[in-house]
Amino acid sequence: MRASVGRRGAAGSTFDHVAQEAGVSRGLLHYYFGSKERLLVEVVRHDSDIRAAALEDALRNAHSVDAIIEALVTGLEEFVGEDPGSHAVIHELLSAARRNDEIREELGELYRRVRREVAEILEEKEREGIVRLRADAESVAATFLALGDGLEVQLTTDPAWPGSQATVDAAVAVARYLLGDDAG
Repeated sequence: MRASVGRRGAAGSTFDHVAQEAGVSRGLLHYYFGSKERLLVEVVRHDSDIRAAALEDALRNAHSVDAIIEALVTGLEEFVGEDPGSHAVIHELLSAARRNDEIREELGELYRRVRREVAEILEEKEREGIVRLRADAESVAATFLALGDGLEVQLTTDPAWPGSQATVDAAVAVARYLLGDDAG
């Protein structure tokens, strides 16, 4: 489904296309997923789970503000570097969520889970004395996700953007501030 959406968009990615490319029957897709929207949600959930686990692992292993910043920037770079199909599926689902309550609820739950998990890690880092959060942990986590999401859109839409590094540097300064790093 990810590859099909990358080539055809969500509207053009039918169960017939996906089944043929995956070498399975259309009925099998219907049995497991029920609808194209459900399959799209599962693709995003799977991709998000992988990205979130990598970020959470890197954050848990970070023992300084610099290491936390490195984990965030590396996560963004890896996300931007993913195949275009991954980005297309996410953007198609975000658009579909405006019209479909089930998709909106699923995406909302994904964001809630990632915010909560990153916030828990940030709270651990604060207890360990590594950071001094300037806002509640969930708000800081939400800001990091918003910065990453926004930068992903801009960097994948305009890969030759001359101001991209300066903008990433500005986002890093914001992250340093939120983490209580006076050097930022």
